[in-house]
Amino acid sequence: MPYSAGVSRQGIERALLAAGKDLGTLGPSDLALVEDFHTMGRLATYELAELAGLTPHSSVLDAGSGIGGTARFLADRYGCHVTAVDLTSDYCDTSEWLNGLVGLSDRITVRQGDVTALPFPDGSFDVTFSQHVQMNVPDKDLLYREARRTLNSAGLLAIWDIVAGSGDPAFPLPWAEHRAQSHVVSSETLRLSIDSAGFVIERWDDLTDPAATTMRAILASPPNPVGLHAFVPDFADKAQNLTNALADGTLRVVRILARAA
Repeated sequence: MPYSAGVSRQGIERALLAAGKDLGTLGPSDLALVEDFHTMGRLATYELAELAGLTPHSSVLDAGSGIGGTARFLADRYGCHVTAVDLTSDYCDTSEWLNGLVGLSDRITVRQGDVTALPFPDGSFDVTFSQHVQMNVPDKDLLYREARRTLNSAGLLAIWDIVAGSGDPAFPLPWAEHRAQSHVVSSETLRLSIDSAGFVIERWDDLTDPAATTMRAILASPPNPVGLHAFVPDFADKAQNLTNALADGTLRVVRILARAA
């Protein structure tokens, strides 16, 4: 597992205490630097959520939720109920702990599960968020068929993800220690999988250049004890390799909105 070392909670707790945070008075914003495990972090989540048009009445699935950063942001900012699903038990446990610390347990349901075999009935959700998930999943067709199955008839799939560009990136990367763990595909292949699963693509934005600029700025920032390095092994090397790959076009970042057909 390239993401989790099985000690996410301990690492995050140490980082928060080192930064002088009182665990008894944490708010959602206190976790921003440590919980958004995707390119451009909170900004990308905010822009995607605004495009999705969430309301307090939206039923949202965060598919591949990690430690729950997206779910907490959506539940806190938009007042909607979010169901967070991740394959990794360590991340699910950490997500539930953090939800409780910031007072959002009543708005977020955490389930351990596989995004290619979601444990929900057909038509359960209005919106599904999928941020930096598909590069972990070999079977894209199954991934998006499950997303379509669990969305209602007018449901929206909101994607922020990485696709192949030109050439081969250096490893490790945040989602893969070595090439065999990475399942990045081209934009054309990804589009075909989404289309064939029963979606109509409404928006496809290539945001590689701003993502690379943001990543370079983050790497140049002074060290902060509260960051993804608190629980992601070798995060500095992984982030540098990702930044280099975005800068030279080896990898690209896309934002996609797809409507259930």
